[in-house]
Amino acid sequence: MSLSQSPRPVDRLLQDMIWMDALDPAEGGYPGLRTGVVVEENGVLIERDVPVALRDGVTVYVDIFRPPTATDIPAILTLNPYGKHAPKGFHLFPGADVPPEAISRHTVWEGPDPMWWAEQGYAVINADSRGSWMSEGDLVVLSEQEGEDGHDLVEWAATLPWCNGRVGMTGVSYLAVIQWRVAATRPPHLAAINPWEGWSDCYREYFFHGGIPETRFVRFTQWSCRCGTGRVENLPAMHDAHLMLDDYNRSKSVADLSTIAVPAYCVTDWGDHGLHTRGTIEAWRELSSEHKWLEVHGRKKWQYYYRTESLRRQKAFFDRFLKDIDDEVDSWPPVRVEVRERYYEGVERAEREWPLARTDYRPYALDASDGLLKAEPPASESSIAYDSGADDGRAVFDLRFDTRTEVTGHAKLRLFVETDDSDDMDLFVALQKLDRAGQQVHFPYWSMMNDGQVALGWLRASHRELDEERSTPWQPRLRHERQIPLRPGEPEAVEIEIWPSSTLFEAGEALRLIVQGRDIHHYDIGPAQAHEHSVNRGQHRIHTGGRYDSHLLLPIIPDEAHERR
Repeated sequence: MSLSQSPRPVDRLLQDMIWMDALDPAEGGYPGLRTGVVVEENGVLIERDVPVALRDGVTVYVDIFRPPTATDIPAILTLNPYGKHAPKGFHLFPGADVPPEAISRHTVWEGPDPMWWAEQGYAVINADSRGSWMSEGDLVVLSEQEGEDGHDLVEWAATLPWCNGRVGMTGVSYLAVIQWRVAATRPPHLAAINPWEGWSDCYREYFFHGGIPETRFVRFTQWSCRCGTGRVENLPAMHDAHLMLDDYNRSKSVADLSTIAVPAYCVTDWGDHGLHTRGTIEAWRELSSEHKWLEVHGRKKWQYYYRTESLRRQKAFFDRFLKDIDDEVDSWPPVRVEVRERYYEGVERAEREWPLARTDYRPYALDASDGLLKAEPPASESSIAYDSGADDGRAVFDLRFDTRTEVTGHAKLRLFVETDDSDDMDLFVALQKLDRAGQQVHFPYWSMMNDGQVALGWLRASHRELDEERSTPWQPRLRHERQIPLRPGEPEAVEIEIWPSSTLFEAGEALRLIVQGRDIHHYDIGPAQAHEHSVNRGQHRIHTGGRYDSHLLLPIIPDEAHERR
């Protein structure tokens, strides 16, 4: 069956789509179509609003930046609904720490600086997604349609008279997610992708954390994807109408990432829990690419994307696969991780795989009688209760390390929980690092914040049903296909996936486990997450010891790891 004949989930869902009126592109800062406008600026040729006809006749518009006289050069493509005319800037996001001089004014939001790449002998093509800004059609975000449109754009770019027939893709967040979509369609001329911080399982990593609906960032996404001349999907309304992992939510992710075989340089950070960390790592694991690399750092993602060393690595990667230049890339380790010690302090280390094969998964039992995590399960049963709605309502358990200990990988929390007043509960979990004085050690978080945890986890208890085939002892995977109520007054076992992390604890430092009924972080800024539609009522009780094997499974890396530095 040809690509154009393949059934698409979005086609079946369009009849039930909830739409909203698009915002006039002019109100969003669009200067109007400039088709045919060609200018040269600082040695770079800029072609504005070049029309591209897709397979179904819909026209989208692209801007092209390239060296004016060069031929036989590769192209780097971006596709997104944010606006190729670069209406946003990092000055709108305090704490991003991207220096103004790091990018030119032509840089699309979370995309490559086209002026810099043109200087390196590349062309950059920035496309407005179908239905966004002046591109024709209706805008459905994160759709399979975008992948097919990206396929057509790759193949169109490869035929341009100055192009060497090879096209790559790069970019952060949405610009990374779209790369999974496009690469899964296998365009013949897509030669390499560089997804930088991109979720790959929209339901688990963005829309519903542990089954708990995200309520703020999804509305920020709508604000970012609202301008156009047709209809726009009402993302918050669709989000509210589809609470389980149904066809609609499945349509927002690539069904089978193993179909992606193109060379891939995947980058994410430990501080993007609730959005990108898990998805980038999981995608890298599933890709069938012969040439693939994973890099996980402990810094802020936007700043890291534009830093000098990151640009050097991006260029080396694209030089290798878009220009056939033999360079350092073939000697890169398959995996690089930064083992964090504290804010912007850590050591990058080469690894062969993920998760690390030498990981020692150790269970630490929760003891509610003294608030500690212990190597041996307590014989006596005890419990701790907290008010699920109170600001200070939480359960806390500490583990102090006697020797230098590295925690790198996936953690899991198993709890026996009970509620008297409800048939459901929302659980929010955090792992923290405490110094020898008992003060919390912070890390970068969510691109802009400086008060991050070691790791986070979430669960709506009615979503606790496991996918037994895909779960592992260290990474539970929930089905999210039906709700199973709790029985008030009866303890129930649940397993909570804690997103992957890497942190070094010196002797005398401690790991703290927090369980509570509300978000760990609270921010008033727009591009932050929240889970405001709680099912919690009354007290939550956690049972430990004896019959109740409540424990935290930690990925401990043997001491010889530090000798490899």
